[in-house]
Amino acid sequence: MKFLVLFATVSVLVVSSPLKMKAQTNVRKITLEEAVSATLKNNKALQLAKLDENIAESNFKQTASVYLPMVNFSYTAINTNNPLNAFGFKLEQKSISQSDFNPDLLNHPSGTPDFTTKLELQQPLVNMDMLYMRRAAQKQTELYRFKTQRTQEYLVFETQKAYLQLQLAYDAVQVLEQALQTVKLAYTYTDNHFQQGLVQKSDLLNVQVQVATVESNLEKARSNIYNASDYLNLLMGQPMGLIYSTDRITDLPLPSADSLLAVPASRADFVAMQKAMEAKNLMIQSDKMSFLPKLNAFGSYQLNDGRMFGFAANSYLAGLQLSWNIFKGNRIKNSIQSQVFERDRLAVQLSQQQEEGNRELAKTKRDIEDGRFQIVQYKTAIEQAEESLRILQNRYNQGLVSTTELMMATSQVSQQKLALAQALFNQNLNKAYLQLLTTSSTK
Repeated sequence: MKFLVLFATVSVLVVSSPLKMKAQTNVRKITLEEAVSATLKNNKALQLAKLDENIAESNFKQTASVYLPMVNFSYTAINTNNPLNAFGFKLEQKSISQSDFNPDLLNHPSGTPDFTTKLELQQPLVNMDMLYMRRAAQKQTELYRFKTQRTQEYLVFETQKAYLQLQLAYDAVQVLEQALQTVKLAYTYTDNHFQQGLVQKSDLLNVQVQVATVESNLEKARSNIYNASDYLNLLMGQPMGLIYSTDRITDLPLPSADSLLAVPASRADFVAMQKAMEAKNLMIQSDKMSFLPKLNAFGSYQLNDGRMFGFAANSYLAGLQLSWNIFKGNRIKNSIQSQVFERDRLAVQLSQQQEEGNRELAKTKRDIEDGRFQIVQYKTAIEQAEESLRILQNRYNQGLVSTTELMMATSQVSQQKLALAQALFNQNLNKAYLQLLTTSSTK
């Protein structure tokens, strides 16, 4: 149990980085509320979720065609010597004369022009399958709204996590700076005694190794401040390289006691899956309704003339069409079966996620209870370790204990302080995760 134990502990608490620590400039103080607000305003994942929501809304609006008419306007110019078409054009132009029934002219017409101005109208009346498809599209818009909400909730949690990681990095730096100060004082004292021939060179070398070890770990902890700041920048949509300092967060609030009984079924991601199942049910109904007849109206109004921009003859056409697609080669039957399987899969997936959520809830509650106990224990251990170090330092100054014993005591203090910082981080992270698990939908 030498100072290498401290190295192992720090390796767990800080992320190793091959980068050298740069001069810390332009450090900006940021609160957790500011970080969360910036994330919800600028995060790319949330922007993508809102775009998906807008796409679903636009797709739903397209289904309004089940109610609205389709109108088409066209202007067509044609010239032909085809006997049938030539005679038909003259009929449409209402320009038939007695001479037009001459067999020679009927069989061998000259080029006959026709200029047609036409307005067409198609009006859906009864299309039950399209009505259910429209309702399914509406469920899709609701689904994406809940997905956007869950994305927001998850990003809040990720921002809290990144903020707490940044705070932990600063705590690690503070502890290691204190440890470095202590071992440097020990080195100065040991070097003086070595110069006087009171200690062996191995004792001096031992302290030098420990100074170098603490300096190395301190550099890694400082680099971790940059790493945590960069992650915050990514979440908040800010350029990389901005460095932040944090407010001191000692204890995040817990959700209400009632919400801790079970993961709510009204959580946004669960509701989104329920909406997906409802959409599948409506698509199944849409496929079933496609077996029924469809009723649609149509009409047109046109103007014909043998001259360009002439509008001499007019006519109209109006009617109703009842169509019934009796057999489609079992395509609809197989489509319905596929939709049923997909709906059942969503139901199983929802049940699985709810069970996993309740398991995570129970585990997180236990972790929070364990964390409370650990924090108290670490605080007590720090007091005891600091008192032990004080006693050993006095005895070391009197030449009553070895350098190794002093370094072990120094290492023990640092270990307990780092362990307390890690326990506080875990406790707050568990509380933030508990909030994520138990958040109910607000839409």
